[in-house]
Amino acid sequence: MEQNFAVVGQKVHKYDGHKKVTGEVEYSTDIVLPGMLQAKILRSPHPHARILNIDTSAASRLPGVKAILTGKDVPQVGFGAERDFSPQWGDQRILKTDKVRYVGDEVAAVAATDEETALEALSLIRVDYEELPGVFDPEAAMLPGAPQIHAGIKNNISIFFPLMFGDTANGMKGADYIIEDKFTTQMVNQCTMGPRCIVSQFDHSGNLKVWRDTQFPYPFRAELSHVLGIPASKINIVRTAVGGGFGSKIDMQPFDPISVLLAKETGRPVKLEYTREEEFIAGHPRHPFAFYLKTGVKKDGTLVGREVKCIVDNGAYNALGPLVPLVAMHAFVGLYRVPYVKYDAYVVYTNKSFGSAFRGFGNPQGTFAVESHMDMIAEKIGMDPLELRLKNANQPNTGTINGLKITSCGLTECLQKAADSGGWAEKRKQNSSQVKKRGIGMASLIHVAGGARVFGLPGAGLSDGTGAIVKVDDFGKVVVLSGATDIGEGADTIQAQIVAETLGVRYEDVVLHGPDTESTPFDLGCHASRTTFCAGNAVKLAALDAKRQILKLAAEHLGVPADQLDIRNRQVLVKEKPEKGLPLTEVLQKAHYDLQGKIVIGTAYYEPPNGITDPQTVTGNMSATYAFGTHVAEVEVDTETGQVQVVNFVAAHDVGKVLNPLGLEGQMQGGVAQGIGYSLTEEVVFDQGKIVNPHFLDYKILTALDMPTVKTINVETIDPEGPFGAKGVAEPGLVPTAAAIANAVYNAVGVRIKDLPITPEKVLQAIEEEAGHNKLFSRNFT
Repeated sequence: MEQNFAVVGQKVHKYDGHKKVTGEVEYSTDIVLPGMLQAKILRSPHPHARILNIDTSAASRLPGVKAILTGKDVPQVGFGAERDFSPQWGDQRILKTDKVRYVGDEVAAVAATDEETALEALSLIRVDYEELPGVFDPEAAMLPGAPQIHAGIKNNISIFFPLMFGDTANGMKGADYIIEDKFTTQMVNQCTMGPRCIVSQFDHSGNLKVWRDTQFPYPFRAELSHVLGIPASKINIVRTAVGGGFGSKIDMQPFDPISVLLAKETGRPVKLEYTREEEFIAGHPRHPFAFYLKTGVKKDGTLVGREVKCIVDNGAYNALGPLVPLVAMHAFVGLYRVPYVKYDAYVVYTNKSFGSAFRGFGNPQGTFAVESHMDMIAEKIGMDPLELRLKNANQPNTGTINGLKITSCGLTECLQKAADSGGWAEKRKQNSSQVKKRGIGMASLIHVAGGARVFGLPGAGLSDGTGAIVKVDDFGKVVVLSGATDIGEGADTIQAQIVAETLGVRYEDVVLHGPDTESTPFDLGCHASRTTFCAGNAVKLAALDAKRQILKLAAEHLGVPADQLDIRNRQVLVKEKPEKGLPLTEVLQKAHYDLQGKIVIGTAYYEPPNGITDPQTVTGNMSATYAFGTHVAEVEVDTETGQVQVVNFVAAHDVGKVLNPLGLEGQMQGGVAQGIGYSLTEEVVFDQGKIVNPHFLDYKILTALDMPTVKTINVETIDPEGPFGAKGVAEPGLVPTAAAIANAVYNAVGVRIKDLPITPEKVLQAIEEEAGHNKLFSRNFT
């Protein structure tokens, strides 16, 4: 039965919206401290070279220069993805001593009284290099004789996962058809409006305070401690407002310890801020992938198995690269019911900027391949692509061959509603002899929506949880101390709604204390669409703890057992006699003043019931629940220019329970916008390892004028584990977009683009090649 909620599910205003509109919100770039120095980093101009000598003498004599660091001045401690699992993966260093591996590698750093002096000092540092051959394509990097980027790493393969799931004995034996092809994706940048920035300061007792726009305050503190040898107990990370993250501000990066070491060296606070060019060069973008995909299917559309060779262009260092193909894998293994999958994943070093986390974390790449392939399969066997997906769609309360436990699942409903709303049946048949042709395509997704465990993260151990404290003062003000990080997506809004609903108070009564690692409980961080689910459950449990205390106090005054009481609209009421009760403030004040200073503080720690993925077999229930969805794109393709325009879009998502309709719509609209850019226009372009478009003039992100009409459909499945039934939805809005658009382009003009982005040049070339093929076929036939 549908519950009536006072705050949950309502269109409340964004928690910090007024501060952002008025400019009150404080970003790390806004931090100004007495005596603060400005820092800059000298970066390598070469993609691959030995460092022979670094001469800082001229720079050190420049007035205003307070400190210069090179590799010999800093700890040479490895850091990076999953260093606790595999020391080899922690391949990054603060400043490089022996050689550089990409254009942008950190070589030296300067702290000066102002930015201009710091930049001038960089120009005075002389570095002698011996240039080495570079390798810029991962498949070329794997060949014998390719330049070796890291010592001891054979064929530049950082990690190889040879994985098999399900009915490996029979494999593809039952297939009537085997369809195979290759799909490739490009490197794209997160394009956050706020560039990375860190401010570091030591006090006289050696305690370190860091202001940082990080998505991961607690793991970030642990990594700083590990690399610099500073006890974590002496480090306080203050998470400032985050001007957009999309994963780019998850892992610790070399500029973080550089700022800290310069502050330690000078005894003064040091600010280090990226330029837009540095955001592109050293900003940890989305990894390019290549998929060699083979699918076996029966005549009736039943999937038999898949075999995948996945090659990840890792760039020069790991960061979170080794984990990305493991998330991409779920598109092949978990999106549909499939009895057998062989998945060989290679993470390969190249002399290019290295990737890390980006919204979807490998899933957009894998889904592009899988969902393009599903349309190709449907055509091969003569089945409607919608029918093929419905036949193989996951169902509630089932499992996958790699150990995912699917609880709530609205995939079938998403498919049907998106198709109906998008006009699937009638628009599939539309055709025109005109220059501009229209087509429609669809694609679906699965994504983690209740936390995500893959071996555990550096500095976090095996916890995927969140702690929360809810304090209710004498006047009904509710203060929430949560370590969860809002990066602009509205996590604070959701937490305030959940607490208000649970305690029976107004949304406006709830105040969130911004996270810093000294005063708020542990939270793993903002990633994997986990915050609504994990932090939401934590604050709900803490609010319930506070509520129990309040009801116990009220029971003493009302002479009614606590279990017969409730709180609604700031009134403590008898459930059966709601006219009998007390104002919440009166109960709290009586407790404080009449009952010897009792205060109400609720606490909780929520650990999601997901499983640690086995590092050998990579099996296990990665998330406590999973999100599903379907996108339907309608496009118009100009056959004379190759230009693709998305004219209509439908995004249907299984959200569990809608907690904030406005926030949810914003997430879906933003995800689709990012997905359309990924599909059609965005690409980081290299020339011999150097990025040639590191700015918004030549890197083509969408504007509001480029967006089509986007209709969002919320499928509520009410997840049994989620707070009020909700799931995480932050990443899914992006995941299937590219495949839906690629399938629509094929429906429009009969050419399939298997290499992102879908540019006019690729479309025109494919149309011309197809026309030439048809002309040749016709001539040979006659």
